[in-house]
Amino acid sequence: MATIITMPRLSDTMTEGTVATWLKKVGDKVSEGDMLAEIETDKATMEFESFNEGTLLYIGIKEGETAPIDSLLAIIGNEGEDISALISGGATVSPAKEEVPAATDVKKEETATPAAATAALPAGVVVVTMPRLSDTMTEGTVATWLKKVGDKVSEGDMLAEIETDKATMEFESFNEGTLLYIGIQEGQTAPIDSLLAIIGPAGTDVSGIIASGGTAPVAVATEEAKAAPATLTAAPVVQEAPADGQRVLASPLAKKIASEKGIQLTQVKGSGENGRITKSDVENFTPQAAATPVAASAASAKSEAAAPAAKPYVPAGQVATEEIKNSTMRKIIAKRLAESLFTAPHYNLVIEVTMDEAMKSRSVINSVPDTKVSFNDMVIKASALALKKHPKINSQWSAESIIINYHVNIGVAVAVEDGLVVPVLPFTDGMSLSQIGTSVRDLAGRAKNKKLLPTEMEGSTFTISNLGMFGITEFNSIINQPNSAILSVGAIVEKPVVKNGQIVVGNTMMLSLACDHRTIDGATGAQFLQTLKQYIENPVTMLA
Repeated sequence: MATIITMPRLSDTMTEGTVATWLKKVGDKVSEGDMLAEIETDKATMEFESFNEGTLLYIGIKEGETAPIDSLLAIIGNEGEDISALISGGATVSPAKEEVPAATDVKKEETATPAAATAALPAGVVVVTMPRLSDTMTEGTVATWLKKVGDKVSEGDMLAEIETDKATMEFESFNEGTLLYIGIQEGQTAPIDSLLAIIGPAGTDVSGIIASGGTAPVAVATEEAKAAPATLTAAPVVQEAPADGQRVLASPLAKKIASEKGIQLTQVKGSGENGRITKSDVENFTPQAAATPVAASAASAKSEAAAPAAKPYVPAGQVATEEIKNSTMRKIIAKRLAESLFTAPHYNLVIEVTMDEAMKSRSVINSVPDTKVSFNDMVIKASALALKKHPKINSQWSAESIIINYHVNIGVAVAVEDGLVVPVLPFTDGMSLSQIGTSVRDLAGRAKNKKLLPTEMEGSTFTISNLGMFGITEFNSIINQPNSAILSVGAIVEKPVVKNGQIVVGNTMMLSLACDHRTIDGATGAQFLQTLKQYIENPVTMLA
């Protein structure tokens, strides 16, 4: 008998989930323990395991689609079993009704499953729509097409680079054939699920699909049409490109676990489809004794980077302007910062911190081989410990309540070419200084190369912005909502200071804390800064 599988609740705060990738397709045999799909929650992308066995008869939520928990995700049962009543939400169909379903039942089934709308697609043709590449993405911009109409496309080929509200990501094809049509040109922006491209056999007439905006033209379904594959929306698969040029396919969860364990995915043998690396492959991986291949492409990539374009010559006395189209990232930055500034009543608290002991401590720490810690790393660590003592700073506002976060996830603002991104250090309070330093350098480097995953920019509870390396001594930042506060870090300045009644040369740094007055009162913010000052001025206290 067929079993209904619903969208699972994979975290305590999850209210809806997005199907990132289906690991089985309709008609596949499913055994207990098989991975059905990768589901993106509010916290992570997780593999979803089947507790049933049979044949996958129906998929209710396509790749890239989001649905509330307990929504119809899939149906598993016996091959050939009639599931029309389950799809339409009814009880098990009796044998008498199985042979000739009522017209109303057919109508319900067509409404419930989008596969009916795509039944008249030409054989082998697949419609690819604008994917949802981040939890907050509502539209995307095609930065670059990596294939052109008429090109052959293989499974795993990169189709395009798509700019979301958080990053520019390579978009991979899960289908093979010929690129027959491009629906969104380079530089154009379109909502998610818009017609992005059509892939199919060379020479196929797709004019009817184009005219209908990506859905199949209205037609009576024939047996041949029923056999045609349903419309698929490709979803990104995390990959690494090793030196030999071969592409390594890996699930987002496998990539995350490999990163945490320091495992090179190029060494892991994938057990999934087409050699795809799964969570279990990484967890069961045993490092080889041989030295791991080191990617030397980063240095060469920098040297081969194109020289910046020369500025146009403007004769004296001549008016000259240049119009630069706003990127998706820039639009989102403008929208969110405006919302933050005009909805959250900001106020700023400023404190001056003596850095002499911190400079001595950093010098001692960095004398240890293979250790590199920056002043910013020390500020991050001190902030994490101070947030544990003052959890009201680590909060967020909602209309009905104030949410206090007892876990500390610090976001670090990183300037990139198109704007600003905030990669997150999860559970920062439990990280050592060297771990913070390594993680920040890795995240910042990948942010500038547009290689960050959307999940690496989610879940911050507090943010730090540092402009000290640019010589800025003091500044105020706009709160990165839903955080309630952001810390602005200035440059270390050598100047005369008073110590024990004597004027001596010292090193100081200005810290500015922007607070949301709805959640943080002035005294609470001041007490946090006092604790932070104590940690930074006496780094040894961070070990207590």
